[in-house]
Amino acid sequence: MALDTYRKKRNFKATSEPRGRQITKAGHSFVVQKHDARRLHYDFRLELDGVLKSWAVTRGPSLVAGEKRLAVHVEDHPLQYGDFEGTIPKGEYGGGTVIVWDRGTWTPIGDPHQGYAKGHLDFELDGEKLHGRWHLVRMHGKPGEKRENWLLIKGDDDYAQPEGAPDILDALPDSAKTGRALADVAGEEPGWSSRTGPIRKAAKAKPRPKTTDPAPTEAETTKDTKIEGAKEGPLPAFVEPMLATLVATAPAGERWIHEIKFDGYRLQARIEAGHVKLLTRSGLDWTTKFGTAIMDGLAALPVRTALIDGELVVETSTGSSDFSALQADLSAGRSDRFVFYAFDCLYLDGQDLRALPLIRRKAALEGIIPSDNGLVRYSGHFDEDGALVLRHACRLSLEGVVSKLRDAPYRSGRSKSWVKSKCSARQEFVVAGYVPSTTSRHAIGSLVLGAYEGDELQPVGRVGTGFTQAVAADLFKALDAIRTDSSPFGVPLTSDEARDVVFVRPERVAEVEFRAWTADGHLRHASFRGLRDDKPARDIVREVVKMTKSDPPEPKRTVKLTHPDRVYWPAEGITKAGLADYYADVWRFIAPHIVGRPLALLRCPNGIDGPSFFQKHAWAGISPKIQLIRDPKDKAGEPLVGISDLDGLLALVQSAVLEIHPWGSTIADWERPDRIIIDLDPGENVAWQAVIDAAQEVRQRFADAGLAGFVKTSGGKGLHIVAPLTPKADWPAIKAFTKGLASAMAADSPERFVATISKAKRGGKILIDYLRNQRGSTAVAPYSTRARPGAAISAPISWDEAASGIGPTHFTVMSMPARLAALANDPWADFFTAAAPLVTAKPSRRKAA
Repeated sequence: MALDTYRKKRNFKATSEPRGRQITKAGHSFVVQKHDARRLHYDFRLELDGVLKSWAVTRGPSLVAGEKRLAVHVEDHPLQYGDFEGTIPKGEYGGGTVIVWDRGTWTPIGDPHQGYAKGHLDFELDGEKLHGRWHLVRMHGKPGEKRENWLLIKGDDDYAQPEGAPDILDALPDSAKTGRALADVAGEEPGWSSRTGPIRKAAKAKPRPKTTDPAPTEAETTKDTKIEGAKEGPLPAFVEPMLATLVATAPAGERWIHEIKFDGYRLQARIEAGHVKLLTRSGLDWTTKFGTAIMDGLAALPVRTALIDGELVVETSTGSSDFSALQADLSAGRSDRFVFYAFDCLYLDGQDLRALPLIRRKAALEGIIPSDNGLVRYSGHFDEDGALVLRHACRLSLEGVVSKLRDAPYRSGRSKSWVKSKCSARQEFVVAGYVPSTTSRHAIGSLVLGAYEGDELQPVGRVGTGFTQAVAADLFKALDAIRTDSSPFGVPLTSDEARDVVFVRPERVAEVEFRAWTADGHLRHASFRGLRDDKPARDIVREVVKMTKSDPPEPKRTVKLTHPDRVYWPAEGITKAGLADYYADVWRFIAPHIVGRPLALLRCPNGIDGPSFFQKHAWAGISPKIQLIRDPKDKAGEPLVGISDLDGLLALVQSAVLEIHPWGSTIADWERPDRIIIDLDPGENVAWQAVIDAAQEVRQRFADAGLAGFVKTSGGKGLHIVAPLTPKADWPAIKAFTKGLASAMAADSPERFVATISKAKRGGKILIDYLRNQRGSTAVAPYSTRARPGAAISAPISWDEAASGIGPTHFTVMSMPARLAALANDPWADFFTAAAPLVTAKPSRRKAA
C-alpha cells in the first residue's frame, strides 16, 4: 500500500497527524508545509494517485529562476495531511512544529506519471504564494547512497524573481491557512481554531481575562488603540471620498508626500465586527462584486471597526495596475488577481481620524495592514521631489502620481490638498453613441463620446481601439438597448462626426486614455480602458490642465485604413487604428531605424491568433506608399520592400504588418552595415539577472573593441545589445567579429553561454546569437511591435533601466507613447553620433569577472 511506510513511522496515539487513507478520486492539490524539526525545512507535496508525493526541501523553494534547491524524496503522505498544522511531540518521527506555508493546485506539463518515473516533473503551481512553472529533477545517486535526492527549480516566467530580490521565505513566513507563525503554533493548546480570534499578529497581544463573550467590546478595543487627537464616534454608513485635482506635474517641497496612482476602482472598505462592505465613491454597495478572497483579507484585519479608503486593482505581469485587465477579469468571473491597496484610514475602532494629519492617519493604517504582500496591502509613499517620483513612474509605464499634503485633514470632495499628475491623459467621458463594427454584425466599432459643460453634453470625439472582441460585443448589446433617435449633444455634429453614428441615451460612462486634445477640442489617439459603473454620467466634465510641455505636431497622414476596427491583439483589444496611432506617436523615434533599409515583415491578416507569414518581397496589391527596392546583387530577382515616410509605415499597418525587421545596412550602402546586433536568447531556467549580466559583458567587450553598446528589450525573451558603426567594414568582417565575440564568451564561461543555435545545448544557458550580422539577415527594429500576446514592443532602454530588472516584455503598445513623452532624455539619443569604425577583426579572450 502507498501509505504503509508513512503509517509504520508514526504512533498515532502520540501524534495528532492524520492516519489518512488513499483516495481514488483524482485531484491536483499541492501543499508546502514549513516544518521546524531537528532543522527547519519545507515539505513540498504534490497530489498524485490519491496520495501526496513528498519531498523535504532543506532550504525551501526559491523564486530565482534556475536556482537549484535540494529536495529529498520521502514517503507518500495521505491527502488529509495537506491540512495538518500543529506540533508533533518530541521523540516521534519528525518531531517539531508544522504550519501550512502554502497551498493550492498544480497542473502537470506532460504526463505526470512518466515524468515522476523518469525523474523529471514539469508543472505549474497556482498557490497563495507560489505560482508559475517549476521543475523537480532527480539527481544521479552515488553508489551506496540510500536517500533519493531531487532538485526543485523555479522556471523562468513572469513569476520568477531576479537574484537579490527579497526572499519569499522571509517576506511571507506565516501560515497560508491560519496566518500564524511557527512560534504561535509551538506548544499551543489543543482545539485552537483560527476562527476563535484574530489571525494576524494581534494573536500575540496580552491575553484578556476569560469572559462569557471572548470577543472584545467596542469600549475595550477603543481603549487599547486610543489615538491622540481622534474623536470618538460611531462608524458611519458612508463618507464621501476626498478627491484629487488634476495638475500638470507633481509638486515639490517637504510638505508633500507622493503615492503611485492606481488604475482600478476607488472603494471604501467598511469593517464592523468582522463584517465587510465595499462601497464605491458614490456610495454604491459592491460587496459581492469581487469574490470572497478580498473580503476575507479585510475581515482578518486586527480591528473591531474601521473605514479604509483604497483602490481595488489587477496587476499585470509588468507589475503595474491595469483597469482594462480588471474589467476583463470581472467580465470573465475571475477574482484570483484582485488586490486591495489601502491608502487612508478614516475611522478606526470607534474613533474618527479625519481631523488628524494625513501622515498620522497613514501611520495608524500601516499598523493594521499585514506586511506579507497579500491581497490587502498598504500603499506606501515617497518623500522625494514630486517631479522625480512622477518621472520614474512614467518611465516604468505607471499611470501617474497622487501628491498629498502630509499635514492635511481628510475633507470630502475635490481638494487642492490632494493633486494628481498623470503620465498620459486619461479621464471619463459620457457614451453618447456608437458606430457599428465593420467586421462583425453584433459588435461596436467605436464609441462616440462627450462631456458636460453646464447642462449641455458637448462632443469630444470617438474612441476606436482598446476593445476586445468580447467587450465590443457586450457594448453593442448594452448600448443597443438604450438607442435613441435624437442626438444627446447640445450642439449639432458635423457631417464627419455624425457619419454612421447610432445615438444612445447618455447613461453610460467610459474611461479613455488619450495622447492630447486637438485644436478643435477632440481626443487625439484615444484608447478605451473600460466602463465606469461607479460614476454617474451627469458628473462627467472635461478635465483640463495647463500643460508645461506640448506634443510635437503629428505628421500628416494620407493613408486610409480599411476596417480600422479590425482587432490585431484580441486580449488587449488593439485594433488596426490603434496600431496606426501608436506608430504615429513613435514615428520620430522609429524612423531612423527603418527608413531607407530593406525590410523583412511579419504579416498577420487576422491578428496574432491567425495565420502569419514573413515577407520580404513585394506582394500583389501592394500600396504605392511602400517602396520597391532592387538588391544590386540580385537585379533580376523580386524587389524587396522599404519605406521612406510615415505614410509608408501606415501602409504596412494597413497590410497587417505586426513586426518590422530591417537589415543592418541601408540601401545607400548595402555592403557595409551601420550596426552590430547581439541577441541574448536565454534557454529554460535562466534567471533574468543572468541575462542582464550577460548584456553588461557584451557591452564591455564592445567597449574593448572601441564600440559603444546600446540595449533594448526584445519584446520576446531576451535583450539586444546594439553597437552603431561607421559603415566601413563589410559583412564578412562584421560576421567574423561577432562570431568571435560569441565564441569567446562561450569559451570563457561555458556554464553560462553557448554560441551554437542547437536547442539541445541551450538548457540553462544563454545563446549569444550573432547570426543577425550577415547580409540579408534582420533583427526586430527598435520600437517595433511583436506579434505575441501582450502587445509588447522592442524597447530601447538605458543601461540603468536594464540593471533595474526591466523584463523583455515590460513596454507595450499601450504604454510606450506615454513613456516617451515623460522621458527627460531619450536613452538612445546618442546612438548615431556614437558610431565608430570596426577596427579589430577578432575579439580578445577575457575571463568574465
